[in-house]
Amino acid sequence: MRTWFPYPLLSTALLVMWLLLNQSLAPGSILIGLVLGMVLGWVTLKLHPARSHLHRVGRAAGFALEVLADIVRSNIAVASIILRAGRVPANAGFLTVDLDLEDENALALLACIMTATPGTAWLEYDRRQKTLLFHVLDLQSDEVWRGTVKRYEAALKEIFHD
Repeated sequence: MRTWFPYPLLSTALLVMWLLLNQSLAPGSILIGLVLGMVLGWVTLKLHPARSHLHRVGRAAGFALEVLADIVRSNIAVASIILRAGRVPANAGFLTVDLDLEDENALALLACIMTATPGTAWLEYDRRQKTLLFHVLDLQSDEVWRGTVKRYEAALKEIFHD
């Protein structure tokens, strides 16, 4: 069965997602979901994803709460920018930050965090120079944003033991 479904958890999640999106338990929907789960499992197998191990699960939970709080604060800040749009223009800008992260999964998680935070967008990571380019909607202080990214980087290095 492992050869048919190389990542059974992923295949099951895809099947469930397919059935939820189609809002149907018809045999045809189930069959298509199974085929999609199997094929996408094979595609994922060909990607050879890097394996990472979490070393501090408790720290990961605390970090998730920190990120959640930052996302809520950022939502409020973006809402205030939108509401005052006509009176005070947003001070948008681009920033670069030097990163020391080596773990690909930690970098991917940092990209997800930066992109999920309203008002920020991960634009480019240069592997040779190890620099991150990102955009900020309301750039009050370069150092505050660089400090935030460095704080995230330190936590991810601790969690992934990079």
